[in-house]
Amino acid sequence: MFTGIISAVGHIQSLEKRGDDMRVTVAVGKLPMHDVALGDSIATNGVCLTVVDYSSTHYSADVSAETLRYTGFADYRVGSRVNLEKALAANGRLGGHIVSGHVDGVGTVTRVIDHTKYVEIWVKAPDSLAKYIAHKGSITTDGVSLTVNQVNGAEFMLWVIPHTLEETVIGDYKVGTKINLEVDLIARYLERLLQGEHAAKPTGSSIDEAFLAEHGFLNKK
Repeated sequence: MFTGIISAVGHIQSLEKRGDDMRVTVAVGKLPMHDVALGDSIATNGVCLTVVDYSSTHYSADVSAETLRYTGFADYRVGSRVNLEKALAANGRLGGHIVSGHVDGVGTVTRVIDHTKYVEIWVKAPDSLAKYIAHKGSITTDGVSLTVNQVNGAEFMLWVIPHTLEETVIGDYKVGTKINLEVDLIARYLERLLQGEHAAKPTGSSIDEAFLAEHGFLNKK
C-alpha cells in the first residue's frame, strides 16, 4: 500500500527483455535504500514493483507482460525519469490517499497551461475509467496523489503547485505525454458493492441505468 506522496525521482538504468516480460533496473536518486530488503515493494511511476536485487544506488524488478500491456512501461526507455515511493509502513503517515500501486489505465496529457502559482494540466483518461473520476475526488497520476479540480467527460483537470512540479516527473509533462492512472480505490469497491447478488454473475454483467433504476437508485418516470 502507498500514499501517493513521492519520495524521490529516479531514472530507468536498464531494460532487459525476458520473453514476454522485462527486468527493469532503476537508479534511485535520493531515495534512501538502507531499509529496503528483497521482496519489498516500490511504486515506480505508480506501478507496484517487487525488489529482486538492490544496492544503495539502484534496484531491479521484474515487469510482467500484463503490466507492460496496461501501463506506460511499454514506452519507457533507458533514462526515462520515474517517481519513486516505498510501501507505507504500518506506523507511517498517510499524507495523500490510499494507493494500491495497481494501475487502471494510461491517460494522455491534452493541455498544459502555466499560471502564476500553479500549472493547470488536463488529462484524457480511457473512457472505461471516466465513471470513477469525480470532481474534488482523488486520482493517482504516475504515482502522485492529486485532487481532480474539473471533469468533462473522460477528461479531467489538475492544479499542480511548483513544489510538486519540482519533486516529481509531472514537471516533464507536455501535450501528448502518456501517464499511469489509478482511480480511487473506494470507487472501485463501491461499484462492486452496488452489484449485490449480481456480482456473482459471469463477467459481462455490469451496473447500467436499468440496474440502478431497478434497485431504487434512479427515480422511475
